[in-house]
Amino acid sequence: MELYLDSADIKEIEEAFQLGFLTGLTTTPTFMHREGVKNVDEIILKLSKMVPILQVEALGDNADEIVKEAKRLVKLGLSKEKTVFKIPVSLEGVKACKKLTDEGYQVNIHLVYTLQQAYMAMAAGATYVCPLVGRLQDQGHDALALVQQCVDAVNYYGYRSKIMFSSVRNVEHVRNAINIGVHTITVPWKIMKQLTENHFTAIGTQQFEEHTKLMTKRVKDIIRQENPTVKLTETVLDAIVQMTESGFGAVSVIDSKKNLVGVFTDGDLRRKLKENGKDLLKKKMSEFEFKTPLTIESDALLNDAVQLIKQKNVDNLIVTEKGKLKGMLDVQDLIDIGLMG
Repeated sequence: MELYLDSADIKEIEEAFQLGFLTGLTTTPTFMHREGVKNVDEIILKLSKMVPILQVEALGDNADEIVKEAKRLVKLGLSKEKTVFKIPVSLEGVKACKKLTDEGYQVNIHLVYTLQQAYMAMAAGATYVCPLVGRLQDQGHDALALVQQCVDAVNYYGYRSKIMFSSVRNVEHVRNAINIGVHTITVPWKIMKQLTENHFTAIGTQQFEEHTKLMTKRVKDIIRQENPTVKLTETVLDAIVQMTESGFGAVSVIDSKKNLVGVFTDGDLRRKLKENGKDLLKKKMSEFEFKTPLTIESDALLNDAVQLIKQKNVDNLIVTEKGKLKGMLDVQDLIDIGLMG
């Protein structure tokens, strides 16, 4: 099934055709008017250079005028092989269609609302026959039944025409088109962008990414440059300043030789503040006893870090490199890359 973009928005056309597999572009005078186009010929030529196939309107009060307009656009610079001329269905429209297709032009008979109209377009040799599904449904008609009848007519009688499913309003319309077996569909960009979306796909992708990170990334890949430390000779106030400036909820406590002694956390701060009151701020780190801190080597996999944090129910791990203090891994660092909620 051919897939066309239905638009006149230059930015979204550029974005959409980066996909690399769209058949072409359908556009209308209404779309161009909405985009504030002032020079129709100029925009048509620009679009023709941006897409593989351009479907564009050829209008006139009678068949001769319609044919004349199509030929004028080709003389203007459109490629006969890469342009499909859209003609609203009417007696003059199908007459023009026959004249143009006999001369090798491609034609889309559109604004089709009945099987009879579609039949006349097929009989006239239209390259595309285009029922407007959304508009028909807005009026309370069974648009899907019409499209199915058009497809059946082409398949049964062997017409060369392709049935184009247009006036797409939602992703369900795309599913309908596939089930019916239309030959081509034209879709607005906002709908096309939704076609690969699915909640379960998103969850599965997230899990794959998370597990890949756990198995391939190492602690050193995500720890921040800041390494908040406080010496044994420094005070609780100094520790608070370090935590505030670094954004960590803990600081590493080191001795005069920069050896790791322990960790002072915001939890320790709250508990000791309750015990000592404001006097706590003047106390030195050397006045406290510290448990052996939880450490992890910088070359360890993130999976090991996550398991250790969960097992010990802590928010921080001290990161070492060959036994020497390297930095600190905060649970927020893991949250930021989607490994912990």
